[in-house]
Amino acid sequence: MKILVVGLGLIGGSLCKAMKKYTSHYVAGCDLNRDIEFSAMRDVAIDEAFDGNFSGFDLVIVSLFPDAAEKYISENACKLDKNTLITDVCGIKGDFSLRLKEIAEKNGLRYVGMHPMAGKEFGGYHNSSGDLFCKANFIITPFEDSNAEDYDTLSNLAKEIGAGKIVVTSPEEHDKMIAYTSQLAHVVSSAYVKSPELKLECGFSGGSFQDMTRIATMNEKMWTDLFIQNKDNLIYELELLIKNLSSYKDALENSDSKKLLELIAEGRQLKEDNLRHRQGQPN
Repeated sequence: MKILVVGLGLIGGSLCKAMKKYTSHYVAGCDLNRDIEFSAMRDVAIDEAFDGNFSGFDLVIVSLFPDAAEKYISENACKLDKNTLITDVCGIKGDFSLRLKEIAEKNGLRYVGMHPMAGKEFGGYHNSSGDLFCKANFIITPFEDSNAEDYDTLSNLAKEIGAGKIVVTSPEEHDKMIAYTSQLAHVVSSAYVKSPELKLECGFSGGSFQDMTRIATMNEKMWTDLFIQNKDNLIYELELLIKNLSSYKDALENSDSKKLLELIAEGRQLKEDNLRHRQGQPN
């Protein structure tokens, strides 16, 4: 295929590097920062820097923040060859995907969203890697009326660049699950580092501290966009977490060792069941 990747940050840059490393697809790259385009050319991460001519592309992968992605597709959909497949890699789908589908169809294009579950503490092209997606989960979110061949195109591409598991789900179910598995964790990490003890942690911290705080370095612009667009699902998960945390707090305030033991044991059992499920073992 001839593929255009719009936005050469961590994910876009890694997609380009992975496709050049593991596939024979022709890859053009586009970024507002011309220096990044030059870097991608120097790294042989792309075959060409996009010259503004949209004709001839089989697939366009928009790797921008959600608002910017929607704006880019809205402004440029009319310039693409009819029947071109468009996808995005945003961590939000739901109504966002519906709007992109509508824009695509009005311009005779096809749209199916995807979301590679891969990342790093720090973003940007210079942190990108051709192996970022190796063994990573890849979520693809077709609509009921999407062409099966479009799913196949994205699924095959994900497998080519090393995806470990392809998950197909609806845009709505994607947002419900991502609120729990990703967005909630980012909120907790951001809140966790706001203790005044943070400046004193050196020498007192181990793996648990690093695990809890690793993603607090998230890009605030992107994650604000993601949180707001998925606020109903995220608020539900936050309210449930706050309720559960209150149970631990109440047990501590009451010096209720029995209740605290029960709460900890319940959490341990749930996680052990989750691990067995992941490994295909019966609970």
